Amino acid sequence: MVFRRGLEAQGTTPGQHQERFPGYDVLGQSPTWDAVTAGAVLDRLGRAPDLRFFTVEEEGVGHPLFNQLLDQREPPYVPVLELVDARLAENETDGWRYDDMPPDGEAFRRSFAALDQEARRRFGQPFHALEWSDQGRLVQAVQDGDADWLELPAKHVWSLWTRYACTAFYSHPFAWNEIGFGGPAYPRGYKNIGLDRREPWEVADHLDRDPIRHPVQGGDR
Repeated sequence: MVFRRGLEAQGTTPGQHQERFPGYDVLGQSPTWDAVTAGAVLDRLGRAPDLRFFTVEEEGVGHPLFNQLLDQREPPYVPVLELVDARLAENETDGWRYDDMPPDGEAFRRSFAALDQEARRRFGQPFHALEWSDQGRLVQAVQDGDADWLELPAKHVWSLWTRYACTAFYSHPFAWNEIGFGGPAYPRGYKNIGLDRREPWEVADHLDRDPIRHPVQGGDR
């Protein structure tokens, strides 16, 4: 049984940046996954689910914010906001928070509102309407700890944003293609274990300055 679908997604990476692993397509391994694993992965390629946690106003902040954090400047995009929204709607948090931070959902709402208010104060426009560079300046202030317009500790807001953003981004097959990740190992597993060893279907990193020391030949399991 072949689980693969969405052939338009073959080898797709965020923004079609394929410099590191050109031609690599993790979905080529989907026939080796079991039905549950394949279903979970392939569902991420469908239409992004409707938002259930964030409001329309918060959506206008969240989309460009996460694109800034992940440098997603052009399509195709990993639907990071929608993936974060799904977690928050189900209260699937990291299971911990800093003692000077409110629950994650509230922290997102408050930090999004503060970011939008600062955009309006400094540039006279909502955050989503700003130029990329101006959005970047506001986001950089949070990373630098200089966002005195935040009511919450900037370094902990930065941690919240980036934790959720990275978890969502690297759960998606587009991101796997970009970093050459082999995808789920169940039930097939990996047979070529070791530093700089690859499976026959994996692609070498074209930007890696260290050559593969142990090239592997032969078929897959």
